[in-house]
Amino acid sequence: MKTSIFSLRKRAKVLTLTLALGAAAWAQPGTTPQSVICNDDGTVTFQYKNDKAREVQVDVQFAGRQAMKKDAQTGIWSVTLGPAAPDMYPYCFVVDGVSIMDPQCDQYFPNEGFKNSLLEIPSRNGSLAHDIRKVPHGRIEYVHYYSKSLGATNNAIVYLPPTYMMNRDKRYPVFYLISGTTDTEEVYFKVGRVNYIMDNLLAEHAAREMIIVLPYGNPYKLLPTVPAAGGMPQTQFGGDVFSNDLINDLMPYIEKNYRTINNRDHRAIGGFSRGGNQALFNGLSHIDKFSYLCSYSSFTSTDIPKVYDDAGSTNARLHLFWLGVGTDDFLYGNARDYMAFLDKKGIRSVKEYTNDKYGHTWMNAKYFLDKTLRLLFNEEASELAMRKGEPAKEATGQEQQFTPGVMARLFPRPIISPEYSDNSIIFRCKAPDAQQVLLESELLPQPIAMQKDADGIWSVTLTDNVMETFKYCFIVDGTQVADAYNMYLSPDRGFKYSIASNPGATYSFAKMGNIEHGRTGYDLNSGEAWYMSPMPEMSPFPTNRVMPSFIQLIPGKDDTMESWFKVGGADAIADKLVSEGKTPPCIITTSTLEWMKNMPKGDAPEFKVHTLRADKYKTWAERRHALEKLLLKLNKK
Repeated sequence: MKTSIFSLRKRAKVLTLTLALGAAAWAQPGTTPQSVICNDDGTVTFQYKNDKAREVQVDVQFAGRQAMKKDAQTGIWSVTLGPAAPDMYPYCFVVDGVSIMDPQCDQYFPNEGFKNSLLEIPSRNGSLAHDIRKVPHGRIEYVHYYSKSLGATNNAIVYLPPTYMMNRDKRYPVFYLISGTTDTEEVYFKVGRVNYIMDNLLAEHAAREMIIVLPYGNPYKLLPTVPAAGGMPQTQFGGDVFSNDLINDLMPYIEKNYRTINNRDHRAIGGFSRGGNQALFNGLSHIDKFSYLCSYSSFTSTDIPKVYDDAGSTNARLHLFWLGVGTDDFLYGNARDYMAFLDKKGIRSVKEYTNDKYGHTWMNAKYFLDKTLRLLFNEEASELAMRKGEPAKEATGQEQQFTPGVMARLFPRPIISPEYSDNSIIFRCKAPDAQQVLLESELLPQPIAMQKDADGIWSVTLTDNVMETFKYCFIVDGTQVADAYNMYLSPDRGFKYSIASNPGATYSFAKMGNIEHGRTGYDLNSGEAWYMSPMPEMSPFPTNRVMPSFIQLIPGKDDTMESWFKVGGADAIADKLVSEGKTPPCIITTSTLEWMKNMPKGDAPEFKVHTLRADKYKTWAERRHALEKLLLKLNKK
């Protein structure tokens, strides 16, 4: 079904009633209950307001999927579960069979597929490794780099320790840390909280300072031509795109742009689940580059040349070979077998087991991370841990194994949404039991109806504004739902829309080619974001004392500090215009820039701040065009 804006206007009156019914699913101002309440006894009460829902469940990591009951007077669905140990747990509501994120929760789980919110049960006295404590905090930077292996632009996240910006002569070791299957590069930041774990350890003098790099583990999704469905290339290793990109593109980028110590004694690699497989495979295949290897809830190939059959050489070159898994993990059997294989070959390793963190979960991933960060780049501590390494647990024959059934669950038949072409976008939503599904978008005057096929998949095709980036969602029987197959979420306050961003658009990273990119950072502590375009030494004060242009972007009332970049594409626009010489080097920020206004005279040249307010414009397309216009004006001054 193809739809244009012109045809929509004819149906606006008819759809007005439908939209009103969809809006009625949400409580009126002042009546929406607090969605999550952490009780003193360790239990958690979940509450959800939806007057149109026939059945509601909550699906939370510590309790599984549980039915919620509706109060006839208030219309509030609720259930109390637990008690559960303090930690962070993914959860979602299941409304008439369709999973949705908690519209009241700001924290969410970045993922290619499922869309979960994050519940944080607070600890007492800051006892958890990932607690946000009053200690010096490191810096998080989002980077883009051209990957020859991909033939496209890839992305990664970089953690810099608190001292990195203070001592410009100091160099640091690097830990490459890879997330699991279907995770994005953000997961070890927003769910694994690697930055806070590292900050806390450094404040306790319990770990060595290091740079931590979070690659995107499934760059196949960024390829101009995606491999045929069913090949599951993200599980294949050896000459694969991820490995080639890591070794030949990402590592050289990091070592060129950051102050790193570039030898095997100062490089580590690790990961969770599939990321653990990728880490071990690449680490063992390149022992000339890595001497610290960590696997969290994973295993890897037993056929890597010149590694397993030369235990003496392998043991001599590895400072740390660390393996952790939960005995209740569905990968436990394979991981245990790999540990036993190493023992048989005479290769030393540290083995850690858990049985109280719900198996293959990020509770385990954070726990293992805390354990290993204490050992990395500390030869004495690593050697002591290796000497104390115990043999693998004996097999019982009852261990869970990574079977074809598990594979099918992790990699179900793919549904592509949105699907882009030069002149259309197809949106798809799987809701076989739904009576009606609508597509809502900021570019549409009213939501539009989608059509259901025999497999219960609803779809609609748009033919207007296909090169714009815009927010959208589905309305399934009156309930707003993010696109389950789109990894790009708008970081809104409240309900989080999906983002449609055509890779063929003018300011898409995908079509920029081999250019130099700036860096974007998000400071969760101050609630501020910034972007710095390429400039000498990436410094805000170049050696020639010519100040870059400063642009202050004010988020809209429903936006967060990330919105201007992740939806507005401020970094992509600036990257392209700066690379083409159409705008001068610039710094873009959501900060108030009070620190600049209070600077003593003589500390910096005169500067002017250009301000752009999101709420002056109705759509993100209008906001982007306003930013582009402003950036182009800067070259004329």
